[in-house]
Amino acid sequence: MAQPVVEPLRTTDTLEKLHYRETLSFRTSQSLALSESEDDPAIRQKYRPFILSNTLEKDWVSDLELTTTLKMAENNLKNTNQRLKVLVLYGSLRKRSYSRLVAFEACRILFRLGCDVRVFDPEGLPVKNDVDHGHPKVQELRSLSQWSDGHIWVSPEQHGNLTAVFKNQIDWIPLSTGSIRPTQGRTLAIAQVCGGSQSFNAVNSLRILGRWMRMFTIPNQSSIPKAYTQFPDEGQPGDQRLMPSGNRDRLVDCMEEFVKYTILMRPHMDLFGDRFSEREEKRVKDAKHPFLYLEACEVISATTTSAIANNYSSPNSFLISGMFKSRS
Repeated sequence: MAQPVVEPLRTTDTLEKLHYRETLSFRTSQSLALSESEDDPAIRQKYRPFILSNTLEKDWVSDLELTTTLKMAENNLKNTNQRLKVLVLYGSLRKRSYSRLVAFEACRILFRLGCDVRVFDPEGLPVKNDVDHGHPKVQELRSLSQWSDGHIWVSPEQHGNLTAVFKNQIDWIPLSTGSIRPTQGRTLAIAQVCGGSQSFNAVNSLRILGRWMRMFTIPNQSSIPKAYTQFPDEGQPGDQRLMPSGNRDRLVDCMEEFVKYTILMRPHMDLFGDRFSEREEKRVKDAKHPFLYLEACEVISATTTSAIANNYSSPNSFLISGMFKSRS
């Protein structure tokens, strides 16, 4: 008589092992990163210095178990046909800058999660002043911030606070330029590197800056102590890659959390920026200049018939259209 087949009891331990087997192939191969053939060559060369050579045998980022976030990002990409746009800033000009190295590691995680990641190089950015608003580096930084859905900020801690190199970048990003707000409603993740023991002064300052810039800073944060010990010595293999540690894992946590928050919040960016005080300010401003409205009405009355007859070919019709679009 055949013995009945008894399925082993699925304890928490066996369920975890089963889940691990099911996700093993997913975790080691799944990537939503832009391929070289899909990417813009000029953008890739200028803004993605973190991309690794194909000759690298092993990359720890590709082996991370990011199943939930990858699925969220994949669904978001399918539904919107838009990648999350992320601007990354770091705060040092040193040849071997640990804030830059950490920023690049963060970029690699985000890139695998399907983000359009762009790193701003602070080299050549003038010290904040009142005359260089048209400087190419200033315009580049402001354009990148306006383009972005979220920011990653990585600063060294120096003398108990963030560096001048980092603060200078933030000082060049205005709260508003006319009706454009380059940071309002964006998500933000923050990290710092320390030359000594672990500290949180820089990330605390970054969090204050983010709030002042009307950004949504994620709850998590990363502070890497004795950063020079977290990488192989310069000149050694992998000298620009973080070594395994709890600090590295925390950086992964922050990037994963940042992507989740940005996916959830991006569709509502305009809603979060809709403020009573600004609506009231606009109403008062419009009420002070009623003659603009009356003048527009007179011009419309005089030109409507001819504009329609000429299929909106008259110069005045374009002027009126532009006036109302700008006031809407």
